[in-house]
Amino acid sequence: MDHDHGHSFDDRAATWDDPGKVDRARRVAEAIRAAVTLDPSQRVLELGAGTGLLTQALRPHVGPVTLTDTSAGMRQVMEDKIAAGKLTDARVWDLDLASGPIPDDRFDLVVSMMALHHIPDTDAVLANVATLLDPGGRVAIVDLDAEDGSFHGEGHGHGEIHHGFERDDLARRMEAAGFVDVEVGDCTHVEREDGTFPLFLAVGRRPVG
Repeated sequence: MDHDHGHSFDDRAATWDDPGKVDRARRVAEAIRAAVTLDPSQRVLELGAGTGLLTQALRPHVGPVTLTDTSAGMRQVMEDKIAAGKLTDARVWDLDLASGPIPDDRFDLVVSMMALHHIPDTDAVLANVATLLDPGGRVAIVDLDAEDGSFHGEGHGHGEIHHGFERDDLARRMEAAGFVDVEVGDCTHVEREDGTFPLFLAVGRRPVG
């Protein structure tokens, strides 16, 4: 991820957790639970975790979670939540899956909410997510459907971004990265004064053997 994104999110980290984002994370967690079998032994990595809202919503249903973000401000908020007991059995990494080295750790589930469109090299990230999963591990990605740029608007300060994704194209990219049983379906939406922006849930599995 372009570290300009990190600086932009640093400025917003302390006030990020408004009621709308908390509710969105809850709805996304419910969609993931409906699509992927969860259990308390699963090792989870959240990609582009922000302030950890999705992990907080999934927390009762999974095992230890590694939260990653390239924004120092967002990571500090998550560290503060861990210190305050709001995030349990969790650790925070500064991990850039687009360009950084891949850790040796492996996971049973990788989740991501509204992060992929901020990463220019989608294919590299998907391939590295597949590497981080144990055989049989699952990925669950929630992001914007393709839109005209209205979601972020002009002068958004996030550097190079995608204006959402075409579902069929993302499914093909996930399959090219090595995932099988790929499905992309409706998840939830973001309601704002300037319109309603639908979100999809894309799931896939790293093959066994």
